[in-house]
Amino acid sequence: MCTVILHVPEAPGAPVQVLAIRDEDPHRTWLPLGRSWPDTHPDVVGVRDARAGGAWLAADEATRRLAVLLNRADVTTRPQSEILSRGGVVLDSAEGTSPAADPRTHGFNLVEVTPMSARVITWDGEALRTTDLGPGTHMIAHDDVDDPRTARIARWLPEFQAVPLPAGGQWWMPWLEVLARSTSLAADDDRTIIRDNRPFGYPTLSLLVCAASVSPGGVDLHYAELDEPGVWNPLTLA
Repeated sequence: MCTVILHVPEAPGAPVQVLAIRDEDPHRTWLPLGRSWPDTHPDVVGVRDARAGGAWLAADEATRRLAVLLNRADVTTRPQSEILSRGGVVLDSAEGTSPAADPRTHGFNLVEVTPMSARVITWDGEALRTTDLGPGTHMIAHDDVDDPRTARIARWLPEFQAVPLPAGGQWWMPWLEVLARSTSLAADDDRTIIRDNRPFGYPTLSLLVCAASVSPGGVDLHYAELDEPGVWNPLTLA
């Protein structure tokens, strides 16, 4: 039940700006942002899932592409023994290969960002569909883009949209301020963004935040972990 906020600029060549919050079981180990695939994906920088070996978020310096994956419910009838890890989808996407046909994974929303475009590829276990994102600020979690059925989107998207972002420097700070305000809600309130999903039947809590700026000049990535899963504290993204 991760959350991604992104701003697609009006002007060609201006950076696409992304803030991604990861929710995961804190007992499922991960490697922080870095070059964690030196033998197989040497140009990729990302957050590696230590158990399955794939990525939650990844960017490739050569392709100037960023990919972030959010879990989504599916209707697949494929046996679990035939299901592949979704983390491989992220690595492929960062290197330039988007999912096609039957990904053989559980459902996902895959955010793909290049210097020229941003889109979300959705897989529900039966069909793939693509949503191209026009200029403006968007938000996605486990349903559709800007989906009012998602409580946190209905509550907070207007506030993210109302915040002007600088083009450089620590451009993500105004969005972190909105994120901090969102924690006035309890961590198990379905409208909150920094989350404790255990009351909803999932063993996941918000763990970390990444900010990314994607432009013709490359992908600029920053990372910080929460001191305690599911509990907000002021963050310094490095």
